[in-house]
Amino acid sequence: MNADSPVAGDPSSPAFKAAALDDAVNGLRERRPISSASVAFYPWQRNTLLLALALVILGLVFFLTPTLIALTLICTVGYVWTMIDRLLLFTRGLDAASIVTVSDEEARALPNESLPTYTILVPAYNEPEVVADLIAAMRAIEYPPEKLQVLLLLEEDDDVTITAAEDAGVDQVVSILKVPAADPRTKPKACNYGLHFSTGEIITIYDAEDSPDPLQLRRVAATFAAMPPETACVQAKLAFHNGTQNLLTAWFTADYALWFNFILPGLMKSNSPIPLGGTSNHLKRSVLDDIGAWDPYNVTEDADLGVRIAESGYRTAVLNSTTLEEANSDTINWIRQRSRWYKGYLQTWLVHMRRPVALWRGLGPIGFLRFSLLMAGTPLVAAVNMVFWLVSLGWILGQPTVIQEVFPNYVYFPALASLIFGNAAVMYMNLVACRETRNATLLLACITAPLYWVLMSIAAIKGTYQLIRNPSYWEKTFHGLSS
Repeated sequence: MNADSPVAGDPSSPAFKAAALDDAVNGLRERRPISSASVAFYPWQRNTLLLALALVILGLVFFLTPTLIALTLICTVGYVWTMIDRLLLFTRGLDAASIVTVSDEEARALPNESLPTYTILVPAYNEPEVVADLIAAMRAIEYPPEKLQVLLLLEEDDDVTITAAEDAGVDQVVSILKVPAADPRTKPKACNYGLHFSTGEIITIYDAEDSPDPLQLRRVAATFAAMPPETACVQAKLAFHNGTQNLLTAWFTADYALWFNFILPGLMKSNSPIPLGGTSNHLKRSVLDDIGAWDPYNVTEDADLGVRIAESGYRTAVLNSTTLEEANSDTINWIRQRSRWYKGYLQTWLVHMRRPVALWRGLGPIGFLRFSLLMAGTPLVAAVNMVFWLVSLGWILGQPTVIQEVFPNYVYFPALASLIFGNAAVMYMNLVACRETRNATLLLACITAPLYWVLMSIAAIKGTYQLIRNPSYWEKTFHGLSS
């Protein structure tokens, strides 16, 4: 780790392992407490939210209609703003130059001696069904074995996964690193622990069910060599191998096709902070040491790290290389995963908004506003959707006067435009994304996307509730469900 890390000595010694575990859990919050999500709300943030809630309640009690109009207008402005920004990013992402492309020939032409040393961290817990395929995928990577280290980060009490990994066979490249049991039981804690045992100049993470492009590491090395020195991270694209398993996996696949093929490249072209994916982000080890690695208390440690990279003056590139994953085919499992993501987005927004002025200076005005749109706006818009759907249902069923009063002309027409044009725009972007990624079989998923939005709203409400009740709880996503 960095110079002020307390971890030093023989990695095989009990003292080193104990120090590594303590640093994995407490390192960021002790060295940079303002960057740690171990405390969900700073006092001033909690008090501000409570004051806003009290004002809303008082307004509803004494000035019901004006308060409802004001809230509706604020939400409508948020909808319109989010829609315009998403369309802007999408149009920028349509430009082929917005994503880095390295051909197979260019990747294989790199001489082995010029390649950087690489460490792949693979955190897994209770994943015996997929670990054999994982090890096979790691061995399929085309990279010099003498420069590659693959660490399977397995919890020391996860006997079933450890046994499955040993049965699949480990060697000098793929090895098991047992992570001592300690709270919080999160992926970033395991990655922080593994970082102390890593030897690579470049660090990347793959999930247990991942099957990366075999040339991805070589493409990343070529990208780092070609990009400016302030490039700290290269994010590869993610897609699913079971996108046609059922309607849920089709919705999820269309969602990813839009996000990784157009929105993230659009963010890269706009110099805005890029919320990293949970896997296939390739990071310079020196930058990880500089910015404090992962936050073990943040349940979307990837998004948080992406913002810290941008805030620290570094850049992230998006690479045209795909890692295949397994899309959630079970609705309950999907909601568990998505609610964790939404909760983590809100965690990340709260952490970085502890110093709003410094964040504004670090990201710039556009980056600051887009950060708020992505990190806070994404889950809040999804949650508020449910409220407006119920309002619309109430109007259809009974046409109560109070709903009519809440939508005067200056609110009604922007809201109507947002409803019609916004929903049509999202469906259009999904269709384009599926066409450009040659996923024509997802046509039904694009047309029925509003049903998917209902699930997203449920997950957002659940994630927001969990932020208050249990902010650092990591809801496990189960894999191996694809047929």
